[in-house]
Parts: sequence; structure tokens; C-alpha cells
Amino acid sequence: MRTLYFDCAMGAAGDMLTAALLELLPDPDAFVEKLNGLGLPGTEFVREAAVKCGIRGTHVAVLVNGEEEHAFFHSHHHHHEHEHEHEHEHHHHDQENGHGHEGHHHSGMHDVEHIVSHLAASRQVKADMLAVYGLIAGAESKVHGVPVPDIHFHEVGTLDAIADVAAVCLLMEELAPEQVLASPVHVGSGQVRCAHGLLSVPTPATAELLRGVPIYGGEIPGELCTPTGAALLRHFVNSFGPMPAMRTEAIGYGMGKKDFPAANCVRALLGDTDERGDTVVELSCNLDDMTAEDIAFAAEELLAGGALDVYTVPVGMKKGRPGTMLRVMCAPADRDRMAELLFRHTTTLGLREEEIRRRTLERRTEAVETPLGAVRVKRASGAGVDRQKIEYEDLARLARENGLSLAEIRRRIRES
Repeated sequence: MRTLYFDCAMGAAGDMLTAALLELLPDPDAFVEKLNGLGLPGTEFVREAAVKCGIRGTHVAVLVNGEEEHAFFHSHHHHHEHEHEHEHEHHHHDQENGHGHEGHHHSGMHDVEHIVSHLAASRQVKADMLAVYGLIAGAESKVHGVPVPDIHFHEVGTLDAIADVAAVCLLMEELAPEQVLASPVHVGSGQVRCAHGLLSVPTPATAELLRGVPIYGGEIPGELCTPTGAALLRHFVNSFGPMPAMRTEAIGYGMGKKDFPAANCVRALLGDTDERGDTVVELSCNLDDMTAEDIAFAAEELLAGGALDVYTVPVGMKKGRPGTMLRVMCAPADRDRMAELLFRHTTTLGLREEEIRRRTLERRTEAVETPLGAVRVKRASGAGVDRQKIEYEDLARLARENGLSLAEIRRRIRES
């Protein structure tokens, strides 16, 4: 199984995850050009070599109107006295605390949605971005006691932070791992000074985002895991724990800015694991008072939120009513979040929960050149099975570009 593993021994931040994933690609410079073509206004990604504790890696800087926005923020806001170890991402609700600044925009969820909708990215990338920001908004809402529509993202709503989220989501689509694993997350120690005063590490929003995730502190003072890093891990990682046995094909080091006694980086390893079985959680509920449209919307939100699979089964309910059983499969670490989404988007008053074992074929995705253009081919093998299938989205794209039917595109590829 194609597996991506994040080593978070020095925490995680959006720019570090971006840089680590970028190093896994055969042509990172070409992908930087793709990032710069996303359409984020006034924003430029710059890939830089970096060395921490003798380890060579990559740092990705995001320039907004020609300068790093975090540096701009520090030079204009004296009330933030600490220097962030990765990217400065604290976000608070109160606009009147002096956060506002001409040229330094603080976004709400509506503003983020507007920016995302205009990006030159796939529906999946846009859905992943909105899911990540949905996690951040939910954490902020709980911490500050403010409804999600009223939440204002401060540093995490700036263009460079949105760029980090976009980059990670686009890279995850490009790498297409079957499963994403991560180590327990080092969050740092001590306190950081923000507009509201001294806050303990991990800060409240980060702690909320990492609820249920194995975390630990240590002797290194400072905030090692940022809210954006925590949200990205929470969205993409299927489970947290030791690195499994895997045949590694690529290793990436994403460097932070600050120097510590330990190498300040996220390490990403991409390879194949022999594991064809794992434990998942299945949540289910019966519904007899929701329309088909509402159930479909709930299923889309669950998938966007990180569910492994969502499906429906027709059932007979009390008083002879026809109903629908909605079933959701997810990683064990995601069960609480999936339950919250089920209660939010359905009319159910209760859920059934069961841990089950599943067996899977070894899967991988390969890029194949054809006379009509490049396509991704999904291959599955194991248990005496060896089959392949062209990615539907690539077939549909070629069909539209060439004015042909899907069947004709398949035939031409097959005969080429």
C-alpha cells in the first residue's frame, strides 16, 4: 500500500509540511510553478535550500506583494512579542485588540470560501482546503464561545497561510497516498505571548485541533505545532503511531526558520507497506425524515471531512416506514469528528459505533503517457489479483478536451 508517513518530532507547520512534501516529487521546481499558477492574488511561492543541524532540506517562503507577510506582521505589530518557530499563525476573534492593519487582511470563513472558489485547482483540492479551515473554525468557535460564522481568522486567514493550506492540499493530491500516517506530535513547551496575554503551549486552538491525537511536550521551549499544521495533520492523517515497516522510495525534509538543538524540520517518507489489513471504525444511523438531497449533502460533508467511505442502505423502520441507513467508515482517530459531522448534518438522535478489521489490496497510482495526454492509472494487486483502472477524472478531462465520449477515449488509450 502506498504510504506517506510524517515524522513530527519537531511539531508541524504549514510551510514545513509544504516543503517536506515538495521534496518527495521528482521535479519540485516544476511543481512550484504549478503552485504559482493557482491564482492566489499577489502571492508567490519561493523554494529555498536550508540546513538545520547539518541536515539539508527545503524551506518554502510565501511572498505576498513581494515580501513575507509574517515578517511584515512582526515589523508592524509590536504587541506580539514572541518569535514563532515556524510561521506565525495565532488567530483570535476580537478585532478590537489591534490586529487590524491596512494591507494585512483578516478573513472569515466566507472570505476564505471566496478565495478558494477562484483557485485554479480541482474540486478535491478545494474541498480539502475548506475542510481544513472548517476544522480551524470549529476549534476557534469552541475555544472562544463564538459561532462559526462570526469567527475571524487572523494570521491563519492571511494570504500566506491560505497559500500554505493550498500547497499541502495540492501536494497531497499529486502524491496520492493510499494511507497517511504520522508520529505522535511534539507540541513544544512553555508559554507564548499573544494579544490576549500569555498562553500555554499548545495554545487553546491547537490543543482543540489535536484532541484525540497523541501529543507530547519536551525541553524545547516554544510553540512547535501551529494551528494550521495541526489542522492539516488532523484532516489528512489516518492514524498516529510508530512508523510501520515500509520500503521507502523518497524522503523529504521541510525546514522551519528558527534554530534549535534538534533539527527543526518535518520529515516525510513515501513508500510501500506490506500491510493489507487495518482497523477502522464504522458509525451508522437510521434516517426516515430526511430527503435524498439532504442525505447526499451529509455524505459529501463526511467525505470532505476525512471519512474513508460513506454509503447508504435502504432499510425498513418502525410503523412500516421506508428509511435509509447511513454508514461511515473512518480511522479510529477520526471517530469523534465524524460523529460530530453526523449529528450536525443529519436528523439522527443517536449513532452506532463498531471497530472492525478490513483487508485491502496493495494499491498504487502511476502516471502514464498516452497519445491523448497523461493519465493516472490505479493499480491493485495481492491475493491473486492484479488489475488496473484509469482515473475517471483524467478520462473525463480528455473526453472534454477532444470532444469525444468516454468509451471512445478508453478505446483509443487501449489501442495506443
